[in-house]
Amino acid sequence: MADLSAKDVERAKLVFDIYDFEGSGKLDAFYLGDALRALEVNPTNAIVEKQGGAKKKGEKAFALEEFLPIFSQVKKEKECGTLEDFKEGLKVYDKLENGTMLAAELVHVLLTLGEKLTDREVDEILKIAGPEDDEGNIKYEPWLKAVIAGPFPKTDE
Repeated sequence: MADLSAKDVERAKLVFDIYDFEGSGKLDAFYLGDALRALEVNPTNAIVEKQGGAKKKGEKAFALEEFLPIFSQVKKEKECGTLEDFKEGLKVYDKLENGTMLAAELVHVLLTLGEKLTDREVDEILKIAGPEDDEGNIKYEPWLKAVIAGPFPKTDE
């Protein structure tokens, strides 16, 4: 935890308090991934599980003193991926080399590769992509940026 700055600790305490729904000073392990993603570390589901995340509510809980080292460890992970990593991965499907790919291929990727999504999750995440063009293509870079920004993107206020 020594590698966390004072600002990181302050942010982590704020997020911890937000996800402490009961006000008990404990974070339900079911929400560990959500709390870490709110801290902009974007762990995979496998990383969350490795750090003690639970699949059901009420199985396990963390005190702040337990959460901070988890945040510190996950912050060091290199497995999370960046915008550039994801763009490189989707360029394989950019047959016209114009920043677009078939929406159907994106659906296939989301359903079958890496941490697979459910049909419902894919439908939800594709709403961000906007309408397809006449050939069924979508621009993948703006879509990736929106997905990485999350449901509450930063504003320049």
